[in-house]
Amino acid sequence: MAKRKYGEGSVFLRKDGRWEGRIVVGYHDNGNPKTKNVTAKTQAECKEKLQALKEQCGRTTDRLKPDMPFGDWIDFWYQNFSKPKIRPTTQECYENRIYNHIIPEIGKIPLCKLTQNDLQQFYARLKKGGRRRLTEFYGEGLSDRMVRSCHTSCRTALEKAVAEGLITANPAIGCRLPPKKAKEMQVLTQDEIQRFLIQAHEEGYYEFFLLELTTGMRRGEILGLQWKDVNFNTGELHIRRQVVKKGAQTLISKPKTKSSIRTLILPPDMLDILAEHKKNATCEWVFPSPVKEGEPRNPASLYGKFQKILKRAQCKKVRFHDLRHTFATMALENGMDIKTLSAMIGHISAETTLNIYSHITDTMQKQAAVKIDREIGGTDAQMPEPEPPKASEQVQTNATPEPKFEPYKGKIRKPGTGCVYQINDNLWEGSFYPRMPDGKRKKFNVYAKTREECEKLLEEMISEKKAKIAAEKKKAKTA
Repeated sequence: MAKRKYGEGSVFLRKDGRWEGRIVVGYHDNGNPKTKNVTAKTQAECKEKLQALKEQCGRTTDRLKPDMPFGDWIDFWYQNFSKPKIRPTTQECYENRIYNHIIPEIGKIPLCKLTQNDLQQFYARLKKGGRRRLTEFYGEGLSDRMVRSCHTSCRTALEKAVAEGLITANPAIGCRLPPKKAKEMQVLTQDEIQRFLIQAHEEGYYEFFLLELTTGMRRGEILGLQWKDVNFNTGELHIRRQVVKKGAQTLISKPKTKSSIRTLILPPDMLDILAEHKKNATCEWVFPSPVKEGEPRNPASLYGKFQKILKRAQCKKVRFHDLRHTFATMALENGMDIKTLSAMIGHISAETTLNIYSHITDTMQKQAAVKIDREIGGTDAQMPEPEPPKASEQVQTNATPEPKFEPYKGKIRKPGTGCVYQINDNLWEGSFYPRMPDGKRKKFNVYAKTREECEKLLEEMISEKKAKIAAEKKKAKTA
C-alpha cells in the first residue's frame, strides 16, 4: 500500500464495517499528536468527510508541499516535532541554530531542491565566517561543535521530511563534517581545592562550593535546592528540581533525566555547615538570589564570581562543570565503585560514567589485576601508578615549600555583613541596611571606639535583626 502524503490523513476500514478517516490537528506538550476523526459507510463518503474536516481545521495539503522553502519546513519540524520534547535550555540552543544560522543562509531553497552540495557549502561558510557577535574574542568562524550541531538539526528535519513523503532521500547523509572533539576535562588538585575553598569562604560562597565538591551536583541542581529537600535528621539530600536560564529568564524545571531525580547522603560535617547556613536563611531556597528576594539565583550570575575566586586562589581556569569532574575523580581515586558514583552524580547508566572517566578506571583495573596477581600468584608485581600530572603541575622535590595561602581580601564586604566606617580618630560606625517584611529597607547603626569592637557589635546586631525579620515574615504568612 502506498504511503499517503503528509497532511492527507489516513482512511481505513474498521472492524464494524464502517470506514474511518483521521487527521492530526496539533500536538500536546509532550509531543504526542492530537487527532480528529470522521466515519462513513463507504470509503468515498469517508474521504469527502475527511476533506471537509481538513478544511475546517485549516490543515489542507497545500500547507506542506515538496517545493516549500526549506526554512518553512525546518520551522514547522521544530515547532511541532522537536520543541515539545526538549528542555528549555535545549530549546534556546536549537532556536539559535535554526533562526540565526540555518534559515538566513539556506532557508529560501525549495525543500525538494536542497542538495548535499548546498549543505556542504553552508557548513563551510559557517566555519569560515558564521559568527555574528563577539568576533573580536573568538574570531569570525563558528566552532566545529556548532557546525556539527547545525548539521544535526538539518539532518533530523530532513529525515522527517523523507518519512512524511515530502522528499525521497535525505541530502544531509554523507556530508563531510569537522572532526568531533570532546572538551578537555580538567580537575583541581588537592592544593588547588584547599586554596579555592579558603578564597570562597572569604568571598561568602564557601557553603555553595563545598556542597558542589562534596556531591558533584550539576549547577542547576544545586541552585534548585530548597530547605525542605534537606533532612538534617537522616542526612538525606533530595534532588527534585533544577534552575535553568533561558534568555533573561530564570526557570524552574525537572532535573535533566529521570536518573537525575535522586537522593544523596551528606557527610555529618556538611550537614553541620548547612545547618549553620540555614540560621541566616530568609526564604525557602538554600542559595537564593541576592537581588530578587524569594527567588533562586540565576545560573549565569555565578560565572564571574567563580572565575574571580579561581584567579584569586591561584588556581587554573576551569569550567564550573569541572568541579563535578573533580568530585568524580576524587571519588574514584578513593575507592568508590562505578555503580555508586553513577547513581550519585545522576548518570543514566554506569556505562556513561565509564566512558567519561575511562582514564581513571583503566588505572584502577590495572591496579586490581596486580592485587589479584600478588594474592593468588604470589608475585611481587609492581603496582601501576596513575598518569603523571602535566609538566606545569609537577612539583620539584628540591623546591622550597610554598608559604601558607592567604586569601585575597577585597575592599567590598560580603553580602549581608553590613558596612563599617571610621567617623573620626576615636569613633567607628557600623551600618546594616536590610529589607523589612513590608518590602522597604531600613538602616540600623552601631558605634564603637575601635574597628574590632565595632565589627563585633555589628555582627551581633545583624544576627539579632535577621532573626527578628525572619520571625515577622513567618508571622505574616501564618496570619
